[in-house]
Amino acid sequence: MSLTETSLLLDGPCGPLEALYLDRADARGLALICHPHPLFAGTMHNKVVSTLQRAARDAGYATLRFNFRGVGQSAGEHAHGEGEIDDAEAAARWLRERHPGLPLTLLGFSFGSCVAACLAGRLEGQGLAVARLLMLAPPVERFAVDGRLPQDCPLTVIQPEDDEVVTPAAVYAWSTQLSRPHELLKVAECGHFFHGKLPELKELVLPRLQS
Repeated sequence: MSLTETSLLLDGPCGPLEALYLDRADARGLALICHPHPLFAGTMHNKVVSTLQRAARDAGYATLRFNFRGVGQSAGEHAHGEGEIDDAEAAARWLRERHPGLPLTLLGFSFGSCVAACLAGRLEGQGLAVARLLMLAPPVERFAVDGRLPQDCPLTVIQPEDDEVVTPAAVYAWSTQLSRPHELLKVAECGHFFHGKLPELKELVLPRLQS
């Protein structure tokens, strides 16, 4: 069985979305991974996104990562988060159609974590269960997610303690006031892009995908 991703274009709300898909007949679940901010060089090839994909692969998931509109070969223009949630919903639909009945986990890094969170809330509102949500370095001070989060799926927030892009104190304060159950994991001596900490990141994510 090949564990190599396949390049493809899937139908998005404003045209094709470029994606990398790992199919597996024995998949225990599905993982959709959302990349960081498109206007700051964020793509599906980001090394944190790649680490999340490898963790999901090693946990036995079929995976899909994709470029938001206007990135790489994906059609359209940046839509300040709202259109990107629509993109993620289209990607999730594509993945679920190929693996009906399997649980869907959403993972996102930075901007992508807030997109994934809003998508999880949207799907839940449609009566579609999300198995788990993982948010890495979520820019909650700049991307409104309050009132849009899912309420039923397990939520893990992973925040670098030396983040130079997202203010750690803002994430901690948001976590403290968050009424729904969740876990907050702090990564010491770690900047926003997890330089030198990717193996540690994978060690945090992998068991949560295996549980």
